[in-house]
Amino acid sequence: MASNTSSTAATASGLTSTVATTIAAANTTHIPPELNPIFLQTRAAQAVSGVFVWLAVLITGHQVYAHLRYYNNPTEQKWIVRILFIVPIYAFDSWLSLLFFNNDSYYVYFDSVRDCYEAFVIYNFLSLCYEYLGGESQIMSEIRGKPIESSFFYCTCCLAGRQYTIGFLRFCKQATLQFCIVKPVMAILTIILQSFSLYQDGNFSPTSGYLYITIIYNISVSLALYALFLFYFATRELLVMYDPLLKFFTIKAVIFLSFWQSVLLAIFETVDIISPIYSENGKERIGTGTVAAGWQNFFICIEMFFAAIALRYAFPHSVYTDVPHDIERREPMKSISSSLRDTMNPNDVIQDTVHNFSPAYQQYTQQSTSDKELDKPRNGGHFGRATSTNEKTMLLSSDDEL
Repeated sequence: MASNTSSTAATASGLTSTVATTIAAANTTHIPPELNPIFLQTRAAQAVSGVFVWLAVLITGHQVYAHLRYYNNPTEQKWIVRILFIVPIYAFDSWLSLLFFNNDSYYVYFDSVRDCYEAFVIYNFLSLCYEYLGGESQIMSEIRGKPIESSFFYCTCCLAGRQYTIGFLRFCKQATLQFCIVKPVMAILTIILQSFSLYQDGNFSPTSGYLYITIIYNISVSLALYALFLFYFATRELLVMYDPLLKFFTIKAVIFLSFWQSVLLAIFETVDIISPIYSENGKERIGTGTVAAGWQNFFICIEMFFAAIALRYAFPHSVYTDVPHDIERREPMKSISSSLRDTMNPNDVIQDTVHNFSPAYQQYTQQSTSDKELDKPRNGGHFGRATSTNEKTMLLSSDDEL
């Protein structure tokens, strides 16, 4: 008991020391003494947010380590690890933006990196659902020819009387992949416009780039999330053993909460609830857009702690720790570093983009060698599929017409 108490105290002391050191390093531009700082400019805001950030990073870091340590099902776990990285990226990026709050435009660069990963997470979650169900060809064998249910809630009224085809899976993948392309382009444009003073958060003027980037972003993210929603609608009975609702709503909560939070803060700017920060001589020193972004970053720092806990329950590593003895072929235990390299390898994303957008492959479904046979469910309902680092992919002709 004494050693545990001592270890806990040492960890807390180290965490506090790390937060304090980082804050001190970031505060290279001091607040002029004549200004009356708002809460976001105080060390208290930086410390509170920092503690939540580092707790979130520690929780998720341990979970990522556990998945890499028991990397028994790479075809599923590589997507899970990529999803889990949203917490440290969101949390640490938002904290850095908050630490450099007094620099009026620094947050744009930090937030651009964070927002790009948002698009990647939506795509990875859809790909994970594909893997749960055995891959593209396995999904088509289950839903091909079934009528699309008309539903106001799922916005499928216009699809009444039609059947599921390979075109449906193409749309779902294309809709998520387009967001992975659009979002980085918008981030680069934001940085360029910012450098020419043509971008300011919350400025809906037709002469400001914020209006047009927001419109394009909203259309792109809505299309991606709608595709994810449609896929769940079509396969919800097949996914039921994987607790899809908890996973689905956790991912959507992280993304949508930050989005609607920013919309609400933009409204607060418009109605003057959020005000700019002025210097002693009455000159605007920090604009309302930066202040709103500061509050957004502060809230995200706090929220990522709860997101880390939710993701820990949504994607438990315990599912992969015990592999049944009746699985004849299984992935041998890899080192942590090689497992991490596998999750970071972008080749699968590139191949998936080519396959889903190239006209030459529109009538073909992908089937990997591990998709041919599904073993019995493991703990938590997950299937123990035969996996291999040399997994091959075949293209099967589809009779569907797009």
